[in-house]
Amino acid sequence: MRQDRTEFEKRDTLILAIGPENREDFAKYWTAHDMPFIGIPDPEHRVAKLYGQEFKLLKLGRMPAQVIVDRKGMIRYAHYGESMSDIPDNKDILEILDGLEDS
Repeated sequence: MRQDRTEFEKRDTLILAIGPENREDFAKYWTAHDMPFIGIPDPEHRVAKLYGQEFKLLKLGRMPAQVIVDRKGMIRYAHYGESMSDIPDNKDILEILDGLEDS
C-alpha cells in the first residue's frame, strides 16, 4: 500500500496497519521503515479478534487481513489470507474503493 499511497489518498482513504507487536517494538519498526501511514500495536490481539483475523501457529502467527470500513463503521469488504502471501493486489483494493463511491 505504501507504493500506491497517493492513489489511496485520492480516494480519501485512511490506511491503518495493525500489528501484533508491543508498543515499543512496533514503534521501532515504524520509525526504522519510515512508514507513511498510521500503525497501531495490538499485542493482546483485541483488534484482530474484533475483525476476525486468524492466528495460525503452524504458519507462525497472524494471517493477513484487509478490511475496508466506511465512515459509519460498517465493514464494506474483508479479505482474510490463508498465508502471508495471500494479500490482494493494491489495484484490486483500489477498484473496490472506486465501486464503494458509487454505492
